[in-house]
Amino acid sequence: MGDYSTLDTGTFVDDSGTVREMVPSSVIAAVPAARAAAERYGWQVRFDFLDDRAVHWLLFQRREDTERGSVLGCLLAIPVLVLGFGAWPFWDLVASEKSRTFQAAFIAVDALLLIGLSVGVFLLRLPDLRDHTGRNMRCRVRLYRKIVAIARRGGADIPSLYPYYGMYASSRKFFPDAAERPIPDQERPA
Repeated sequence: MGDYSTLDTGTFVDDSGTVREMVPSSVIAAVPAARAAAERYGWQVRFDFLDDRAVHWLLFQRREDTERGSVLGCLLAIPVLVLGFGAWPFWDLVASEKSRTFQAAFIAVDALLLIGLSVGVFLLRLPDLRDHTGRNMRCRVRLYRKIVAIARRGGADIPSLYPYYGMYASSRKFFPDAAERPIPDQERPA
């Protein structure tokens, strides 16, 4: 998936890895409220949501960002489940029958492990939080979903799950001074 030049223009890859057809901007622009939202949001985040080539590049970047985060997220979820939810069965089966000293030590050790894991997750995410270019991309993707939803409600023929990916809930702030990733040419060698 990592090569932008292998994607046909107008196609993108969703969260499940399926190649999908992009809804043309003319369909979104045909709904006046969606067109107004695209222009308003575009002005706020310095992006043309009605440019198919720019949106195509945005959807590609979103997929790459998801791929990077999904492996790390899965690996970090395992210790959280074991230390967080696994502590209750251990407590019920073993620790509740032990002395108060053992119970206090168990709670303290489990709490310290969970705090350490939380600090580790924060430190692993820190470079991502400092990447203003990536955060701008997530902010734009979040707004693109809003624009598409407005167009769908306005009667545009857009599939119900389009653009076939989940939300970026934490991408609210736009950084106007961040560097832009230029849209590469998609021409393939002959």
